[in-house]
Amino acid sequence: QVQLVESGGGLVQAGGSLRLSCAASGRTFSSNAMGWFRQAPGKEREFVAAISWSGGRSYYADSVKGRFTISRDNAENTVYLQMNSLKPEDTAVYYCAADSTRWRGWAPRFSDEYDYWGQGTQVTVSS
Repeated sequence: QVQLVESGGGLVQAGGSLRLSCAASGRTFSSNAMGWFRQAPGKEREFVAAISWSGGRSYYADSVKGRFTISRDNAENTVYLQMNSLKPEDTAVYYCAADSTRWRGWAPRFSDEYDYWGQGTQVTVSS
């Protein structure tokens, strides 16, 4: 059974940092793109960041560019999201996602292109 398990969320003051982790089990995703999405209360799920299977290409939403960094450790089957300079508008449930297509040279930025999802981790940024 494939599972993606996010961790690292919590409550932080504006300007602070958090590092989210997403550990995959049940199969390896070392040849698959991975992504992070988030959903705030009353809003639709939105793209945050994505990374190609090799880690050579990464993509960011304009709202997080320069503050967030996505990375991966294929040996550990884990993807990370380092979040710096957090703002109250970053408050949301953050979801990890994995693409089932192997060896893409890029990473999708739309949620319907991902096939596996974690349960989410809450990030709350206080002002």
